[in-house]
Amino acid sequence: MKKTVKDIELKGKRALVRCDFNVPMKDGAITDDTRIRAALPTIEYLRNSGAKIIIMSHMGRPKGEADMQYTLAPVAKRLGELLGCDVIFVTSPQVVDDAVVKAAEGLSEGQVMLLENTRFRKEETKNEEAFSKQLAALGDVFVNDAFGTAHRAHCSTAGVADYLPAVSGFLIEKEVEYLGSAVDDPKRPLIAIMGGAKVGDKIKLIENLLNKVDTLLIGGGMAYTFLKAKGYEIGTSILDEESIDLADKLMKDAESKGVNMLIPVDVVCASEFSNDADKKTVSADSIPADMMGMDIGPETVKLFAGEVAKAATVIWNGPMGVFEMPNFAVGTEEVAKALAASSAVTVIGGGDSAAAVKQFGLEDKMTHVSTGGGASMEFLEGKELPGIAVLEDK
Repeated sequence: MKKTVKDIELKGKRALVRCDFNVPMKDGAITDDTRIRAALPTIEYLRNSGAKIIIMSHMGRPKGEADMQYTLAPVAKRLGELLGCDVIFVTSPQVVDDAVVKAAEGLSEGQVMLLENTRFRKEETKNEEAFSKQLAALGDVFVNDAFGTAHRAHCSTAGVADYLPAVSGFLIEKEVEYLGSAVDDPKRPLIAIMGGAKVGDKIKLIENLLNKVDTLLIGGGMAYTFLKAKGYEIGTSILDEESIDLADKLMKDAESKGVNMLIPVDVVCASEFSNDADKKTVSADSIPADMMGMDIGPETVKLFAGEVAKAATVIWNGPMGVFEMPNFAVGTEEVAKALAASSAVTVIGGGDSAAAVKQFGLEDKMTHVSTGGGASMEFLEGKELPGIAVLEDK
């Protein structure tokens, strides 16, 4: 167990807090403030505890330069609105300069300050010591609450912990609790639903889950590689050609471990990759040579929903089809509805799965929706995340 903000004295201390404010923007405006809202419980707790709060985050990929299309100024404004207080923002292409240091030193208890985009400095992603020291010098304690970047060993996620006592915020605590217990101490039956495009991207995840789950459901683009491994015609469907043998091995491994591994029995095909393309539903072993699979079919939906209904814990990572296109979103939406109706502990592993449940208005029906795509995947693979490993143990 890692220490959290509740395990340390905060009054009068400068808390250097890493949040994940990498929010989507359009024309200089934030289009989704979910990640900012996710950090509020930790920030509010720090304010109420009398800490002086200095927040850091990245946004986008400014490539180590002060590219102002990635400034955190709009985040400072929105954070202030959500907190109901002024958030001090000292814009600096260097992230830390004399004006920033002076502002940090002048903070009163309960005041909140936000630094400029940490990726304006090329040292950030290289975890270089000098920038870690500059950041650490602003605070007395380090609080990491950025689960979405916990799999990156950067100055602001890991490097600063070499110079400050380091604890987690409530968001990381919650992520570790739900993702950890879902895999290592689940209520059974435990079901994992895997989707997304490439088998190769999720090999480690599937291999790890095969040692833990009772049932594994495979959908999305990766399903066609499994269908190909069974010798089926998959037409022009997406194929991870390098992973055909691997898909075959994974199916055999599942059988030998007693894991019930299910792949689609029918698919919705299209003549081209377009929402308006001609479409039809066919058996999974007879996809027309000139068509591509775009979604799981109704029989597969029934099959998968039936398994979800029997589960006590469900982990879902990856959509069942091209859910961004309304005509091919049915499978993903129906699986999401099955989870929403379930009495199981339902854990959504970030990324596209999180976007899907939000799109369908079912986010609040899930036990836990992870804020980290890549981070949640690596955590579920059983990897140690650098941004969590550096935190002090209880």
